[in-house]
Amino acid sequence: MVLDKLGGSLKNTLSKIAKSMFVDERLISELVKDIQRALLQSDVNVRQVFELTKSIKERALKEKPPSGVTQKEFLVKIVYDELVKFLGGEKNEIKVDKKPFKIMMVGLFGSGKTTTISKLVRYYANRGVKVCTVGLDVHRPAAPEQLRQLSEKLNVPCFIEEGEKNALKIYKKYENEINKFDLILVDTAGRDALSEDLIEEISELNDYIKPDEKLLVISADIGQAAQKQAQGFKDSCGVTGVVITKMDGTAKGGGALSACAVTGAPVKFIGVGEKPEDLEIFNPKGFVGRLLGMGDIEALLEKAKDAIDMESAEDLGKKMLKGDFNFLDLYEQMQAMSKMGPLSKVVDMIPGMGGMKIPKDMLEGQEGKLKNWKIIMQSMCKNELENPEMITRTRIDRIAKGAGVKVSQVRELMKQYKQSKKMMKMMKGSGDPEKLMKKFKGKMPKGF
Repeated sequence: MVLDKLGGSLKNTLSKIAKSMFVDERLISELVKDIQRALLQSDVNVRQVFELTKSIKERALKEKPPSGVTQKEFLVKIVYDELVKFLGGEKNEIKVDKKPFKIMMVGLFGSGKTTTISKLVRYYANRGVKVCTVGLDVHRPAAPEQLRQLSEKLNVPCFIEEGEKNALKIYKKYENEINKFDLILVDTAGRDALSEDLIEEISELNDYIKPDEKLLVISADIGQAAQKQAQGFKDSCGVTGVVITKMDGTAKGGGALSACAVTGAPVKFIGVGEKPEDLEIFNPKGFVGRLLGMGDIEALLEKAKDAIDMESAEDLGKKMLKGDFNFLDLYEQMQAMSKMGPLSKVVDMIPGMGGMKIPKDMLEGQEGKLKNWKIIMQSMCKNELENPEMITRTRIDRIAKGAGVKVSQVRELMKQYKQSKKMMKMMKGSGDPEKLMKKFKGKMPKGF
């Protein structure tokens, strides 16, 4: 998970509230110290930490819970609200609402700017947006070719001019062609510092291109130094937002996130891995929900959209509600889940699951099972997939032999199928999807 240690520390802090007999000043002081320790270990600025925890303490001591909400639940809500506010409040989603919509990427060397462009290409192309890329990094020799290769892999046009050292000339040359696209992603040159010539070049491009968004790409491992970079680019180039990369591999991510929030340059996306799909809209509410073990339904649905097309999802949903559920449907579910990424990431988004502290090795074991089950199903004939009830002991032996697995593994899959079907029947019996959602939300504190 993103910021694993911080999330673990905050979940432990909240468990103290759940275990306590009642809420008093002593508990609140302990809670504040635990939050301070957790944030400081994640490289968040000391002054920011003390301002945040001062606000939590003041609210916890002065405010009274609304009717129907216990003091413990209200204390959890205060922590949640203040952390969300601390990380920028509302999400700042970039919607392509005009044509052409232009996004110009800026940043320092090694921040992951070109890779981030490929992730943005995938993100918007998967949502039906006609995208192209333009390579205006004329100082790093390999940059145009890297952008071309990444764009080619994702089947989008890339406009570059190798050998040309004037970035603006390249843009003007292809301007008529690129203006036919819905979204233009512009790569610019990086530097090893915020130098005057970098600012001058970006300012010249900015004045001519007039981008709708100027995104600064920052690597999470620079921690609190992100504030200086974000502020510097905001003042000189007028950046409208930040993309923080490498959020999955460093404890300093908390420092980078909070530092950007202070500058007023909102974090628009976060990179949570190296794969093209490892990019998320930064939603402070969902992000804090994951840190506290409360899940992030919105991010889960976004991942699901990428994994399975809407028509298939609706068809599968109808079958489930009818109780008409076979191995083909189970296989489709598994395919979708595997596309959504590692189980450890998906589990953190499910309300109630993130706080269960499921061991990582157990989740990895489940991923191994899913792979085996898919192989087993590939060894079944069409009739068996459509009518699992017809699978007898003799058929189980044949399927196991064909898949190269033990008979016990086939039986385990059969058991999983029966449990899934039983759950679908329960859903069918409820009749009202809203009631199911209420049950699901029942795992969250009442104040949410």
